[in-house]
Amino acid sequence: MSEYFSLSDCDVIGFDLDHTLCRYHLKETSRLIYESFARFLVEHKGYDKDLLNLTPATWDFCFKGLVVDLEDGNIVKLAEDGTVLRATHGTTDLSTEEILKFYGPNREWKHFNSLNTSFTRSAKYYFYDNYFDLPGALLCGRVVDMIHKRGSEVNSDFWKDMLAAIDHNYNTSAFKEDAGTYFPSVKRDPGRYLQPCSESVKTWLHSMKNAGKVLLLITSSHSDYCRLICEHILGKDFEELFDVIITNALKPGFFSLVPQQRPFKTLVNDVEESEGLPSLDKPGWYSQGNWPHLHELLKTMTGKVEPKVVYFGDSMRSDMFPASSFGKWETVMIVEEMEGEGVSKSDAAMANEALVEPKEKKGKFEKQGMKSPSAMSNQWGSYFVDIYKGDGEHEEGQRLTWCCHCIHKYSTMAIPSVEHIAGVCLYRI
Repeated sequence: MSEYFSLSDCDVIGFDLDHTLCRYHLKETSRLIYESFARFLVEHKGYDKDLLNLTPATWDFCFKGLVVDLEDGNIVKLAEDGTVLRATHGTTDLSTEEILKFYGPNREWKHFNSLNTSFTRSAKYYFYDNYFDLPGALLCGRVVDMIHKRGSEVNSDFWKDMLAAIDHNYNTSAFKEDAGTYFPSVKRDPGRYLQPCSESVKTWLHSMKNAGKVLLLITSSHSDYCRLICEHILGKDFEELFDVIITNALKPGFFSLVPQQRPFKTLVNDVEESEGLPSLDKPGWYSQGNWPHLHELLKTMTGKVEPKVVYFGDSMRSDMFPASSFGKWETVMIVEEMEGEGVSKSDAAMANEALVEPKEKKGKFEKQGMKSPSAMSNQWGSYFVDIYKGDGEHEEGQRLTWCCHCIHKYSTMAIPSVEHIAGVCLYRI
C-alpha cells in the first residue's frame, strides 16, 4: 500500500454497505440483534428466559475485537503479539492470577497464530470484529454464566446453538420469508435502525461519479435487504450511483483465488440464476462472485492494466485483510471507536444525527445509561491500547491491542465514518 494517495488518483472507489456506507443506530440495532439471537435460544433450544432480560449496564460488556474461546468459555482481549491483556469466563472478569493459570507466565493464547495469519473461522474460537454479530459476544458470555449456574461443564456444544441462532435470523431467505426477529423488525420500521446518508456524502458520491470514477458496492447482504437499506439511506434511485453492485458476496471468500473462487450469478426478482457466469463482461447488479473476475471487468471499464482501487469497509476479517492482501487495494477502515474514544465528530455527522435521531432513542436508552457498543468499556478498556499487568498487579506499560495493530497493518488509513472523508483527499496517517 502506498504512503500517500488521493481520490483523484484512484480509478475505482468501492464500498462495503453495513456500518460503512450505511450507519446504523448502534444502540437500537444492538438491542435488536441480541434479542433476535436470544429469543431463538429460548424458544427453539430451551434456554432460560432470563437471557432475554438485560439492564442498560449489561451493555458495557459488548465490545468489538473480543475472541471467544469455544473450548473453555473464556473471552479474551489480545495484544498485538497475542498476549492476553484481559479475559473473562462468561461475563466474569478473570484476575491476573487466573489469567496466568489459564495462559501461563507469558499469557499466550494458543490459537493466536492461526487467527493472526489467516482470519479464518475455527471450531475452537470466534472473533467478533463487526457490529452485525457483536451482541453475540454478550450473549455467549451470558450463556456460559447460565451453564455454570446449572452446574454443567462448559464445552463447545453451546456454540452449535449460537450458529443456529445466527442462521435463523440472517440466512438469505429470512428477509423474504419474514423469518426470525431481525429482518421483520427492520422492514417494519427501517428509520428506527438505519441512518440516512448525509447530504455531504450523497454530494461526494455524485461528484466522484461525475469525475469518471467507477463506483462499486460489495456487500455480503442479500439483494432484497441491500435494496431496502439503499433506498432508505440514499433514495429510490440509488442504483444510478453505482456502476457495479455485488450482493451475497460472501466476503472474505469473495477475494479467494482459484480453485476456491465462486462464479458471479445474475439475479431475477432477487433470486439467483442457477448457472454461474464464466466471466464478468459488463457493469450491473450481480450476486456472489470473485475478485479476479471483477478485476478483469475493472480493467475493461477503466482502460488500465492495473486500475487503482480504494475500498471502504468496517470489518478486518471480511474487508481490510482480504482486500489488502489479495486484491492489493488501498483500504480505508471505518472505525467508529475513534468517535467513541474521543475523535470529534464531523459537522456533517453531527448534523445528520440531529436530523435522524429515532424518537425513542434518547428516552429509552440514554436516560437509562446504556453504553454505545462503539464507546470505551469499563470492563474491557480501550479498543486501541491497554495496560499490560504482570504478577502482583504490577503495571508493565501500555500495549497496542491486536485490533489496533491490524488496522496499522492492513488499512491505508482509518476514519470514524464516511462523513469524515467526503470530498477530502486521503492521506496515510
